[in-house]
Amino acid sequence: MNQHLISMFSTLEQEELVFIKNLISGMSEDDQIEFMVMYQNKRRDTTLILITTLVGLFGIAGIQRFITGQIGMGILYFFTGGLCWIGTIIDLINHKSMAFEYNQKVAYETLNFMKLMKGSL
Repeated sequence: MNQHLISMFSTLEQEELVFIKNLISGMSEDDQIEFMVMYQNKRRDTTLILITTLVGLFGIAGIQRFITGQIGMGILYFFTGGLCWIGTIIDLINHKSMAFEYNQKVAYETLNFMKLMKGSL
């Protein structure tokens, strides 16, 4: 495996790492690198989700929902104070799964985009 590709994998959580390795296992090394470059630019880190959820707990609720593409929930959280903080506390507990779900969606979108651009992998 390419050293550049290994350094890209180092930033992923364990569960996400296994998912991505399975997703790109059938690709050529060049396609794997291209996928990882595109994916790294779009994915959300669990730390970012945690920090924005904490900001929502003590300030502007719903930011974590906006950055994970859940605009409707973000608006709802904003106007209800994170559903009276209960939703924000639940998001605080589940920040890793929120990030993983978003990153899975981004990985599939990236893979589909690559297939569209190249014809078929």
